[in-house]
Amino acid sequence: MSSETSTPYTPASTSSSVAGNETLADEIKKYDTAKLIEYLQGQKNLELSETAIKILEKEELNGGDLFDLTEEKLEKWGMPGGPAMRLVKFAKECKDKKLRSFSSYKTKKELKEVLRKYGIVSEDITRIPQFKPVTHPIDEDSPEFKLCIDDILRKIRNMGPVVDSNEAMRCEYISAILHTAVSLLEGLVITPQMNITGEENTGRVDYAIKKILDDLLEEIICITEGKQNQATVGICQNLLQCRSACDMNLDIIKKKRKVDEAFDPDYDYDYVYGIVSTGTDWYFILHSTEGIYCTSRTEYHISLTEDALENPTEIRKNVKRVLEVIVGLLKDRVLGSEEPATKKRRVEEIIKKK
Repeated sequence: MSSETSTPYTPASTSSSVAGNETLADEIKKYDTAKLIEYLQGQKNLELSETAIKILEKEELNGGDLFDLTEEKLEKWGMPGGPAMRLVKFAKECKDKKLRSFSSYKTKKELKEVLRKYGIVSEDITRIPQFKPVTHPIDEDSPEFKLCIDDILRKIRNMGPVVDSNEAMRCEYISAILHTAVSLLEGLVITPQMNITGEENTGRVDYAIKKILDDLLEEIICITEGKQNQATVGICQNLLQCRSACDMNLDIIKKKRKVDEAFDPDYDYDYVYGIVSTGTDWYFILHSTEGIYCTSRTEYHISLTEDALENPTEIRKNVKRVLEVIVGLLKDRVLGSEEPATKKRRVEEIIKKK
């Protein structure tokens, strides 16, 4: 293991609250019956039996209905007193718990608060333990790479260079590179402006890249945040986005686990990659259940200036370097086993590399 260690993040209890404008109850109210059942099954402290779940399914309970439940009503439906009490108590706690939006984190002070939860006492992103990203070689003669370069040059020609450009313009370049990376691998989908909700935070992320597990399930493997000259703020927000994505993935894992795996501690393990980019500068994050790692001391830069229109050699070299990292990270999660224990070993191998 690396000499630089990262302390696990421990979520607050369900009844705690943080500053925000949406409660957990507001989010749950959006769930249909199937989504609600899936969510409740993922709540370890509820300990809902198959009998209790079938009762909720039979009554076609949705997210809004959850907050009108009483113990008497549940027991009338045939639910034992234990799960009835736990469900009613859980619904009340959800009303009290605030979900803070990712976009509300905007200062170095807030970054310091976020990093402290991971055992890092600093407001400097270079203090985050570093990791060497997995890379995958890119063929510059491939149609995908040529199309990417042509697209970027066309954007420079049509929109102008990226100097003090707005965030929307920068995302045009980020999107071109992300779509190229996804096109080089099978079994992935990219979703812009996806809503992510975790134990404490919620909001839309600029891009979520997901691995298709089957006809119904998708696992989030990478979250990308585009920023206008605000890499520090972007990293702060991306850490929270990745943590919430891990929360969502763990709900899927819990749904798929077998009875004999219920008490296996490794089944509460997941990791997600994060990307923060200003279009020109790129940062990569590895967010695992047990810690966080970053490339904040390694420069990945793409100069998006009009000089590239005359001589694209430099831009080709730097786009290739960034793409090799992105494809490498995505390939690592695509080809890797879905088993949490295997994921844990994989992360240990990655952070050992220097």
